This record gives sequence, structure tokens and C-alpha cells, in this order.
Amino acid sequence: MTEPHDDRDGDGRDDDIPGDLSPAELGLWQAFRIGAWYDLRSGHPVLDDPFAPRTWPQERCVRARVVARLLLSGPPALAGRVSALKMRGARITGRLDLAGGTVAPYVELQACVFDDEVVLPESRFTTLRLVGCAIPRLEAARLHTEGDLHLPRCRVARGVRLTDAQIGTDLLISQIHVQPDRRGRAIVADGMSVAQDLQAELVETYGEFSMRGAKVGVSLSLRGSRLRGAEGRRALNAPQLSVERTLYLTGAWVSESVGGEGDHLGGTPPYGLGDVNTPMRGTRMRPFECRGGVRLDDGRFGDAVDLHQARFVLASARKEELSLRRIVTPELRFNCERPEEGRVVLNGAKVVTLVDQAASWPGPGGLAISGFVYENLVPYGHFPLTRRLEWVAAATPEYAPEPYERLATVLRGCGEDADAREVLLAKQRRRRETLPLAAKMWGYLQDWTVAYGYRPGRAAVWMAVLWAAGALAFSFYEPVPIKRDEFPQWDAVLYTLDLLLPVINLGQEGYWRLSGPWQWLSTGLILVGWILATAVAAGASRLLRRS
Repeated sequence: MTEPHDDRDGDGRDDDIPGDLSPAELGLWQAFRIGAWYDLRSGHPVLDDPFAPRTWPQERCVRARVVARLLLSGPPALAGRVSALKMRGARITGRLDLAGGTVAPYVELQACVFDDEVVLPESRFTTLRLVGCAIPRLEAARLHTEGDLHLPRCRVARGVRLTDAQIGTDLLISQIHVQPDRRGRAIVADGMSVAQDLQAELVETYGEFSMRGAKVGVSLSLRGSRLRGAEGRRALNAPQLSVERTLYLTGAWVSESVGGEGDHLGGTPPYGLGDVNTPMRGTRMRPFECRGGVRLDDGRFGDAVDLHQARFVLASARKEELSLRRIVTPELRFNCERPEEGRVVLNGAKVVTLVDQAASWPGPGGLAISGFVYENLVPYGHFPLTRRLEWVAAATPEYAPEPYERLATVLRGCGEDADAREVLLAKQRRRRETLPLAAKMWGYLQDWTVAYGYRPGRAAVWMAVLWAAGALAFSFYEPVPIKRDEFPQWDAVLYTLDLLLPVINLGQEGYWRLSGPWQWLSTGLILVGWILATAVAAGASRLLRRS
């Protein structure tokens, strides 16, 4: 460990500098003591590109053990200065291992290349920023930072591990490119806790992005990111994810200058992308894209889950799903592109407001909404009731009453009583197909006559037609009274109505002797009257039960 600095001559000399330092390392040592930037860049864009395959000159190389010594037990700062490790354009040779260590100085490395993995498990930092660096692997399980952890524009060859990490303020990994580890995982952040925002915009992953049980204190943004699942892995695996505000799986406005010098798109300083409400000239919208399964089961989201214009490429052969089972959120914005394959699963989800568009939902066999509870519907664009009924039918390959009843309840709550009745009528027609033949025929009869009671006016129309037809027919007939001294005056109109109305006696039926076809006609009118009355009563009782 370095002895305390004693600058008795006042000339800034440090007699305790290790004697084996190279010129580059000596310059870094001295910059560390005053908290200054140490820049090893050549000024040539190709030679300074950390991702270009080439040999780095020795004068730009710094050993990892020297960096570790500075961070864990470095010399004290000069009087009136704050020590910090800030370096650009260096190649760090060897393995940077800070496992279990406590790093007090501010750390920021830009455009640097690491020869070996960066090992930070159970280490503690104030703020750590690795910007635009090439890293073979980042191992940082149970990392703890008091401030930010920034990894924007880095490229990681064998995965990032942040399991159970605790980030004191923001986690920024925007524009990071991550290849998978040997188990097919690109970013593993299970159990991670971020006190404020997690910005992961324009991210490129080539393996599973895992955030099982992670907690985000404000918002989680994956705007414009492209996630690709490895073989046998999901693209995004985040069950029991908790986000205090909004999860953004939406597009981002991008241009060639995003993230570079002169970038004016704004965002969280110093490297955020942020929101762009008005696209600038030369920018384009890049949608969020996920190639592989997505699992957000049992997630809790304080404001919303936003899938605006998101693209989900799922494979039915691998049984891939966009799984939102049992999520709880005040608002779900399901106005993404329609998945061509796979399934969208909302079983058991609870949403206050569902914002959706007809073109976003998959067809039959591609949707499951058993137990899906929502209280308000806000269509994004034109969403007619016929399409809404197709949505329910697509989600229920086998008849289930609950989705129809939920939709009817929501429509009735919005004052759309007529639409609610249409939904319940569609439910009865769907149920009819599951009944035995006799019950099915009775169902058809109820449908034709009074539409299962949801269109009671239809019974009055049938009654009026039969009344008119019967009255016209009986007007050409003079029946013989049963009792010659006790009968009313024959009235074909009243007699027909008396036959059609069960229970009610209008004083015509029972006084006349009919024969032949007239007897059959009167019997038919009586039967039809009972059928109409029974259908109306069944429909009325059904409506009363629903009320």
C-alpha cells in the first residue's frame, strides 16, 4: 500500500511512485492525484477506434494491476484537489480484478480497450462510468454503487452480469452491444435494484436479457433496442419485474450523430438519449424489436407498459410467447405491430385502462386472455365492435363466458348499453355451439324470435305479423259455437289475439268449434304464442340476472 504523500518541497514530487511504471502509467498516476483527464488518444479516428482490430502501441498501454492499485489503494490527492481516475484512449492489459474492493474515487474510462474481463463482484463504487469501451466480459454480481453506473456505447464480447447489483441512482447502458456468454445470456441482471432510471435505449443484444425480480425506482426505457434470443433462450426474460413508473418498449428517434460529439438529442447528462417529441431533420424512427420470447409475468408497473409500434418476432415452432401473465399496471398500451407467429398471453393480467388498436392483436390461436381484467377501453384508431368480438373469439378457441362478460361490463360502464347487449348475444350464440342437439335447436329458436331476450322488440314484430296473418285468415271463416245459447259475437281479430296471448283471456277462445285446417291453425297460434312468451321470459330473466 502506498504511504501517505509528503510534499515537503512543495513541488508536487512524489517519492513513493512505484519504480516499474511505464511512461503511460506514470502519466495516469500523476493525473489521478489531481483528478484530471488522462488522454492517450492520437487524434486519428481510425487509430482511436476501440473496436477496430489492430495492435495498440506500447505507449498507449496501461496494466490492469496499476489501475487496480490506484483505485483500491492509490496515493492521496494533492492539496486542494480530489483524486479521480479519468482516462481516454488506453489499452488496459491483463485482468482488472476489483472483486470485493471499495473504490472511493470517481471512475470514468472512455474509448478504452480491455484485454481481459473486468471483474467487479461485491465491489463498491461511488460512480462508475465505462463509455464506448471494448470489454471481453463484465462480471459485476452484487456490485454496489452510491451513484450512477454507466456503460453506454460499450461492446461486450461474452456477456454482462449484474445479478443482485444495487445502483444508487441511474443505470445507463444505452447503445451497448452485448454478445452472449457460453449459456446464451447477454445481460444477466436478476434481482438487480436501480434507485432511479434504467436507460437501455438502442441496445443490441445477441442473447437473453434477463431481469428476473429486478426493481427500478422510476422508469425503464428500452426505446429503439433490438433484443435477440439465443437458441433455447428468450430475448427478454423479466418475470416479477417491478417498475415504479413506466416500462417503455417503444421506438426512438435516431440519426448518425446519436451518441457522438455534437449530439443535440438531449437526455440525461452526460450520455442519455432522452425523449424526442419533435423529430429533427435527418432523424428516423427505430422501433423496439424483439426476436425471441418475451416474459414479463407477474410484473408490477406503477404507470404504464408502453408497446407503441414495438415489433415482436416470435416462432410458433419454438412455442415463443409475448407473455404478460398476471401483470398489474394502470395502463397497457398495446398498439404494437401484429406478431405474425407465436402467442400473446394476458392470462390473469389486471389493467385499469387498455389502449389498443385492432391491427395489433393476433388472430385465432395467437391470443390468450383468460382472467384478463380491464376497466376501461381506449381504442387507438378505429376499432369497431365487430373487430372487438373477433378479438374475444380469437382468444377463446374453446367457449369461455368470462371474456364476453368482461367486455360487456366494460362497455356498459362506458354507457354503451347497446354494444354490451350485442356482446352478450354473441356469447349466447357461441355457447349454443357447445350444447346438445335439442338445446341447440331451442337456442336457435330463441335467437330467431327474440335474440335471447337482448332484442325483445323482435317478439312484438313476430306477434304483430302472426296476429295480422291469423286475423286475415279467420276473417274468411264463420265458426260454429259450442253452446248455441252462450257465445260472444265472432271477431276474427280478437280471436287471433286471444290465441296468441297465453294466460290472458279476451273472451273469444273456448266458445267456438273449429274443424279441419282451422283447428290446426288455432293450435299452431297457441303453440307459437307460448313459445314467444317463454323466449321473452327467458331473455328477461337473463337480463335481470346480469343487471
